[in-house]
Amino acid sequence: MASLSLSSAHFSSSRSSVSTSSLSPSSPSLPLLRSPIRHRHRSLRRLTSFSVVPHRTSHSLSTCNSQIRCSVAEPLKVMISGAPASGKGTQCELIVQKFGLVHISTGDLLRAEVSSGTDIGKRAKEFMNSGSLVPDEIVIAMVAGRLSREDAKERGWLLDGFPRSFAQAQSLEKLNVKPDIFLLLEVPDEILIERCVGRRLDPVTGKIYHIKNYPPESDEIKERLVQRPDDTEEKVKARLQIYKENSEAIISAYSDVMVKIDANRPKEAVFEETQTLLSQILLKRMIKTDKASPVQDKWRGIPTKLNNIPHSRDIRAYFYEDVLQATIRSIKDGNSRLRVDINIPELNPEMDVYRIGTLMELVRALALSFTDDGKRVKVCVQGSMGEGALAGMPLQLAGTRKILEYMDWGDDETLGTFVKLGAIGGKEVDEEDDMFILVAPQNAVGNCIIDDLQAMTNAAGKRPVILINPRLKDLPASSGIMQTMGREQRLEYALTFDNCYVFRLLYYLGTQYPIMGALRMAYPYRYELYKRVTEENGKEKYVVISTYSERPTPEQINHAFSGKSREQSKKSSGFWGFLSSVLS
Repeated sequence: MASLSLSSAHFSSSRSSVSTSSLSPSSPSLPLLRSPIRHRHRSLRRLTSFSVVPHRTSHSLSTCNSQIRCSVAEPLKVMISGAPASGKGTQCELIVQKFGLVHISTGDLLRAEVSSGTDIGKRAKEFMNSGSLVPDEIVIAMVAGRLSREDAKERGWLLDGFPRSFAQAQSLEKLNVKPDIFLLLEVPDEILIERCVGRRLDPVTGKIYHIKNYPPESDEIKERLVQRPDDTEEKVKARLQIYKENSEAIISAYSDVMVKIDANRPKEAVFEETQTLLSQILLKRMIKTDKASPVQDKWRGIPTKLNNIPHSRDIRAYFYEDVLQATIRSIKDGNSRLRVDINIPELNPEMDVYRIGTLMELVRALALSFTDDGKRVKVCVQGSMGEGALAGMPLQLAGTRKILEYMDWGDDETLGTFVKLGAIGGKEVDEEDDMFILVAPQNAVGNCIIDDLQAMTNAAGKRPVILINPRLKDLPASSGIMQTMGREQRLEYALTFDNCYVFRLLYYLGTQYPIMGALRMAYPYRYELYKRVTEENGKEKYVVISTYSERPTPEQINHAFSGKSREQSKKSSGFWGFLSSVLS
């Protein structure tokens, strides 16, 4: 198989430049003046709620609440289905925790109605006592009643494992109960059977163990574990068959909103995809556009059609939100030195389609999301570096300060009150600043930004400092001094920033088309390696082929795409060996 290369490793002789067309108010990448998209940042930041810190001298964001609040007029409506042991219960817990939806399970409803002695509960109890299935009409009445309550109307709902039949789906349709999305968790039968058959119950505590995946803590507990009667292989297979018959029957009812998810992965990876799908629904409702989005594909984990330039508003909004949520999670966990590396074509300065407007829009979306909580954010662009003939700044940053000043920041008082502009250096840190966003800090030929950057982080203390697409590797001076003096200390300091978000496209060696896959990491989850595949209907999607706890090397990426094990593959050499430095 041909080697793969990251989008950042494009060695074209032509350098990108900032074109005036990319900065015009009519450009979809950067609305400098009033435009239909001017309030998009408002919608983006409403997805996340923070606890307000009343004292301006407090700089800790560790108490922020990352639960997504459904503040739009139409809250989320979700149905989820999965075979026994598919992890549906775990995903329901995570969805409810993250999105605040009302969790509705027919089993829980039945028990609650019976316990409360309601008319429906009494009718249901008669069938349950006789060993008969509760009729659909009773179950539908319970579900409809629960959906009509105010909390479900205001917060949205998550229907767990219901409907189970086409008749139930039709009944809900008649009641105008329609989901925004139907999540179908898929796991191979042999894995499901192994999960069920290996489960053991502790009759004392009621805790569930697995003899292989989750063994008991002590021999004493192990001795008293029992297997539940319905967890035998024969009964599990029978339950799976019933589930398949039911699920096949309802696919036609929800095919237009159904998304199949590979649930044979760690729960974190499954939820990352689930969260992305639900966030996209919220974003599409909140983002105001003049016309329908040209991107209609159901994205699987990441957007498709990334080679289409300019990127659609939906695609850019997806990445802004993806970066935002990863950054919030990292700050919530107490991290204060953060790094974002995102190299979609419009954000890759090595490509001729680089758009400075997209970079500015990303910075604005992040800044305004934090100011919505009353945080004071300083957005910093490095100033002129060097003296005399060496005075100036990297071409990528030329004019960015002026662009930030003329951008539409929404409310008139936002810029200058909650968002302030500055340079990079220790003197730029004011007591009132809560956090800092640094726009593409980078070295220039013969000059190093590290000293100013280190002075700034020292002055910031524990306040978050976020680097957006930094380029901190040494560049040679004419005398070669920069390559040697203090290099070890500079590189050591650069490593003190933790990656909270990484996204890079993968191509065949030496090309920028077609896209072969992508590498993505959103804190605190693992690095995910995606392969781009074309489906029978001609649509494309991205499929996870491997995950890594640390950033993979080019050799590991090539192994994953070729399907070879480490023992079968030869050690990379030549260009691959050089590219390893790009990925490190």
